[in-house]
Amino acid sequence: MTEYKITRLGIYGDGIAEGPVFAPMTLPGEVVTGTLEGATLTDVKIITPSDERVAPSCRHFKACGGCQLQHASDDLVADWKTDLIAQALAAQGLRTEIRPIVTSPAQSRRRATFAARRTKKGTMSGFHGRASGTVVEIPDCKLVEPELLTAREIAEALAVLGGSRKATLAVTVTTSPRGLDIQVSGGKPIDGPLRITLAGLCETRGFARLTWDDEVIAQRAPPVQRFGAGDVCPPPGSFLQATAHGEAQLLAAVQEIVHGAKRVIDLFAGCGTFTLPLAENAEVYAVESEALMLEAMDKGWRMAKGLKTVTHSARDLYRRPLLPDEFKKFDAVVMDPPRSGAEAQTAEILRSDIKRVAYVSCNPVTFARDVAQMVAAGFTLDWVQPVDQFRWSSHVELAAQLSRA
Repeated sequence: MTEYKITRLGIYGDGIAEGPVFAPMTLPGEVVTGTLEGATLTDVKIITPSDERVAPSCRHFKACGGCQLQHASDDLVADWKTDLIAQALAAQGLRTEIRPIVTSPAQSRRRATFAARRTKKGTMSGFHGRASGTVVEIPDCKLVEPELLTAREIAEALAVLGGSRKATLAVTVTTSPRGLDIQVSGGKPIDGPLRITLAGLCETRGFARLTWDDEVIAQRAPPVQRFGAGDVCPPPGSFLQATAHGEAQLLAAVQEIVHGAKRVIDLFAGCGTFTLPLAENAEVYAVESEALMLEAMDKGWRMAKGLKTVTHSARDLYRRPLLPDEFKKFDAVVMDPPRSGAEAQTAEILRSDIKRVAYVSCNPVTFARDVAQMVAAGFTLDWVQPVDQFRWSSHVELAAQLSRA
C-alpha cells in the first residue's frame, strides 16, 4: 500500500501530502496510508505519528464534525493559526508584529446549533457528522458550555412537536443570564395549535425566548447579553461572538487601539459588542445594516448609566459606505466586517483624515487584502492580535491596529 508523507496542514485543518493528497486528522511529519479517492485519502492509518499528536479530549471527535484538530497539541494549533495570518499578510507583501495567540478554554462556546430529528425509535439530536448529513449524538461535548448540552433534550422535544421524519430541525441555542435563547428552523409551518403547544413548552422548560423561524413564539424574560455597562436583548439570530472570553480579548485590543479618542465610529457594529464598552470613555457613532440590531443596542444604551452619547445609523456599508466627509470630527474607526471584508468602506477611509483604525476580522485573507490597500495609502500595520475562540477548529480571528501620521 502506498505511503504518504504529510508536509503541512491546509486551511481547513487537513494534512496535505505531495500531489496534493488531503488526509483528514493527520499532522505534518506523519507517514500514513489509506485509500485514495480522488485527491482525498480515506481509511487513513498512521504509520509514523507526529510528536505533536495527542489523544483527543472528546470521545465523539472521530465521528462528530464540530472539531477538526483535537488530535493536535495546543502548541501546534496555535502556531498553525498564527501562521495562517502571517501567510495571508505575506501574500500581500505585508509583515508586522503578530502577538501571541489567545485561545478560549474548553467548554466555553455559548452558542451552538443542534441538529434534531425524529427516528423510528424516537428522537435524536447532536451535531452533523464529519462531511455528512448524519446526526451524531454528543452527550460529552468538550466544546460548548455545559448549560448548552442540556438543550439537546429540548431540541428532541421540539423535533417531536414540530419536526417531521423527512426533515432535520436546526435548533440554535444561546446562553444568557436569564435563560436559554432558542431559535428553530426547518420545522413544520407554524399554526395555532403548534403555537400554543410551543408557548407551553417555553413556560414549563423555562426558556428565556423561543423563536420558530422568524416568529417569536414566547418570551419569558429578555435574553440579554452584557456589553460593557449595557444589557442588550439581541433580535433572534443576531451575531454574537462565540465565547465571552474571545469577546473580551477582542474588546481589550480595540480599547487599546482607540485609547484617548473622544469620538469613535463603530462600523458593522451589530448589537453594540464594541459600541457600548467604548461609550464609557468616548462618544460613539454606530453603523450597522440591520435596524433591529441597532434598536436593541439603543435600548441597552438608554437603560445603562454613565455612558457617553451613542448615535446610530442603519446603512448597508457594502452598497453605501461612509464617505470621507462623514469621518470629520471623529478620532478613530473600529470595524468588524463579515468574512467578505470591507473593501468598499476601506477605500473611503483612505480618502478621509482618519489616523487610527481598529480592524477586527474573522478572515485573514480578506483582512490582508483590505490592509494592503491601507498600507499602500500611507497607513502602518502596527500589530495583529490573533484570537482563537473557535477552539479545535480551522477558524481564527484577529484584531489589528493601523495608524498613519
